Amino acid sequence: MPKARTDSARTRVIVDVLRDAFGDAMADSPTAYRTKFRSMAHDPHSFYRGSAGLFYRDVTRMEAPWVDERSSRIWVHGDLHVENFGTYLNSAGRLVFDVNDFDEAYLGHYTWDLLRFATSLALVGWQKALPDDEVGALIESYARAYLRQVNHYLDTHGDDDFALRLDNARGPVLGALHKAREVRRVDLLDSMTVVEDHQRVFVVKDGVRRPGKAERSTVLEAFERYLDTIPEDKRSRIPVFYDVRDVVSSVSHGIGSAGQPSYSVLLEGYSQALENDVVVQMKQASVPALSRYVDSTGVEAAFEHEAHRTVVSQRALQAHTDSLLGHTTIDGVGFVVSEISPYEVDLPWADLTEPDEIRLVVRQLGQATAKIHCASDEDSDQDLVDFQVEEAIAGSVEGRRTEFMAWLVESAMGYAGQVRTDYALFVEAFQAGRVGLDAV
Repeated sequence: MPKARTDSARTRVIVDVLRDAFGDAMADSPTAYRTKFRSMAHDPHSFYRGSAGLFYRDVTRMEAPWVDERSSRIWVHGDLHVENFGTYLNSAGRLVFDVNDFDEAYLGHYTWDLLRFATSLALVGWQKALPDDEVGALIESYARAYLRQVNHYLDTHGDDDFALRLDNARGPVLGALHKAREVRRVDLLDSMTVVEDHQRVFVVKDGVRRPGKAERSTVLEAFERYLDTIPEDKRSRIPVFYDVRDVVSSVSHGIGSAGQPSYSVLLEGYSQALENDVVVQMKQASVPALSRYVDSTGVEAAFEHEAHRTVVSQRALQAHTDSLLGHTTIDGVGFVVSEISPYEVDLPWADLTEPDEIRLVVRQLGQATAKIHCASDEDSDQDLVDFQVEEAIAGSVEGRRTEFMAWLVESAMGYAGQVRTDYALFVEAFQAGRVGLDAV
């Protein structure tokens, strides 16, 4: 690791960005943020995952030669990195491998998603000690697959059904889908609940508590309001499905959502059989990092609160979203509601070491990225993007696709080097107590 300069201007930038994004939350939940920052200190990629604000502070100041008026204002994921892909069971009952975690979704340049992912890939490649030319080739493979999939949408307007599924996925992506298919719902339930007096209830353990009577009543009222935000065609027709059986509360200590309160709600589910219960999470929505660095006036006016924005953006970015996806408020604060699904399996990045194997994966991730940009859920009710995104993207790179891919490789490799330097500066600053929390 290069020796960090304690008094560098870049250190002050890093600290200021983190304090601006998390200052109030750090004061409210110092333990959660110490855990977050220690996780970020693990390696450069972990730091990158936890510092999306720093990325957007930088990229919004860069020249933007690959976007025009339309392609600079599409729905973007906002935090696209290699670990934000995995399997899920969509509302049509199909196992799909796709992008996940839409908490940071917002309007912005399509290139920001591509650059954030490509930088993530470059960091992972560096941590696996892959040669630079191999890493560059992997980024190019990702970009080429993305552009080819954009072409697919150009040729087939209205096609929202493309997905990476059991019948077309390959390699480790197919392996993740196979693993998800073998999962049983009851295994998730058994990990979170016990059966008492012939009914499932949550297990109360470290970090989990059962709310008091008044708090539980507030949560149940919020849950009732949430039901109205489920699209009519996705509401369960099973009379007992939404009957609440138990509620517990917790606070997240993860890299992306440290300090955020959430509630787990146990529902009767598909039948009164104990193995068919369903768990949903009500999680406080966060302010997306990108919104701090762009003109957000028109975007914010379109939404009631951050949870509303999160749900609308997910439906704009993902076809056949979770049938339980919705939103509500607790004490005026937005909460996103979605199922805690047993069918979510991530890619085993620690086991992916050979460039040919990684290349097979990133080609499919390129397709998945194009899919979120160009295909939306049929229940999406957003109207901030009222044009064909594939046409806007294709127009931005028309006649210059080779040049565009070269730009993405060079920019991602260069920014990954900056991230490695920033990581060293962050660790030093955190150890010295300059981030706003002591490391010990």
